[in-house]
Amino acid sequence: MSRPRSDPPCLLYADARGDILDCPELEAIGSAAGRWRQLPAEEWLPLPPGSELFLLPERLPVGYNPRTGQFQVLDRDPRGGGPVSAVAAFLAPAHTQLASAAFVRAGEAPLLPLFAYAAAGWREEGFVAAGLRVDPDPRQDIERFDPEQVARRTRERLAREPANRLLQRLGRCSLTYGCPAARNLFLGRWEAPLPTSPTCNARCLGCISLQEQSGLCATQERIDFVPTVEEVCGVAVPHLRRAPRAVASFGQGCEGEPLMQWRLLERSIRRARQATSRGTLNLNTNASLGEPLRRLRDAGLDSIRASLNSCRPEYYERYYRPRGYGLQEVRRAVAGFKAAGGFVSLNYFVLPGFTDEPQELEALCGFLTESRADLIQLRNLNIDPEWYLGAIEHAPAGEPLGILRWLAALRERFPTLAFGYYNPCLDPEA
Repeated sequence: MSRPRSDPPCLLYADARGDILDCPELEAIGSAAGRWRQLPAEEWLPLPPGSELFLLPERLPVGYNPRTGQFQVLDRDPRGGGPVSAVAAFLAPAHTQLASAAFVRAGEAPLLPLFAYAAAGWREEGFVAAGLRVDPDPRQDIERFDPEQVARRTRERLAREPANRLLQRLGRCSLTYGCPAARNLFLGRWEAPLPTSPTCNARCLGCISLQEQSGLCATQERIDFVPTVEEVCGVAVPHLRRAPRAVASFGQGCEGEPLMQWRLLERSIRRARQATSRGTLNLNTNASLGEPLRRLRDAGLDSIRASLNSCRPEYYERYYRPRGYGLQEVRRAVAGFKAAGGFVSLNYFVLPGFTDEPQELEALCGFLTESRADLIQLRNLNIDPEWYLGAIEHAPAGEPLGILRWLAALRERFPTLAFGYYNPCLDPEA
């Protein structure tokens, strides 16, 4: 592995035409929940393939001026005097942000769409971003997808199985939305999606399939029907039987909470396991209902991935806005699934400066001790960071550790805990 460059990257900005340019006089920096900081060399990596650069409207970029030794807001284009916008990176799958983009608002800035906004910069060899690859699995790497092959394989299977509404919907996810999980289903490999639930018992601020917030647009269309057992197994069983490192997962971004359809899931899991013992059946969930989770485990569910933005009850409930449950119910349900022999992942949303606060670390450690989780999936929190922190009424509590130090502390306290990004295949024969 090559050593990180020691020279700081240059600040990026977007000009009035939307072109992304560098400002050699200022160094790129990062933000930790609004706290600006210079980033050490090990926190920058070349912008991963499949990442995107976004300009942030009505937000001015902030860099570090090495001549004055101070942070500096770039309020005009140094190349022509025109208006400028801050720039952020949306990292490719399997990467976790280590710092957010640093900016200041310029007037009535619109709400940012539901993406994550990592710090970005420029070096002679290309763009860089503040991030870390946390999972070596290539299952969603952009170079693994040939668009022509995806389109051909998707259309061929859709033509063979026109009556399966779930499959037809996943075909739209593959061809229209470019969903990596749906594309992998049609390519016959790795993890396949099984959306089932149009409803939810939470009203997450960052929900990507249903938005009540004015000014926010859901990034995906939520499923509008409940598939039958036959439709679910028509997708899951062939995949589990044949795909390499086969995983079939309930609970997708294009649905509500799958536990709202737990009876359908229970019947589908039993039917699938009667057909094949191969592969891994997984549930991505808010883990709100402990008894249904236990029944799904008895039916043959292998693993769950429970989503958390915070292990502090006040911040958890202000983000999820749950109906009829709270963080304590989630704790008990996750611990119960683990006690029943299931594999537990935590889908832990990372926002630098919030996730790595000392109080949040201690709360997470308490959750891990109780639940005995096997894996933390380090997923970026896709939301406007300023709006999020205001909406959950965040009160800063101690100097953030930095995500790398936070990770090191978790590894020291929980030496058997794994870290990654994806749901693992638990079947060594698959």
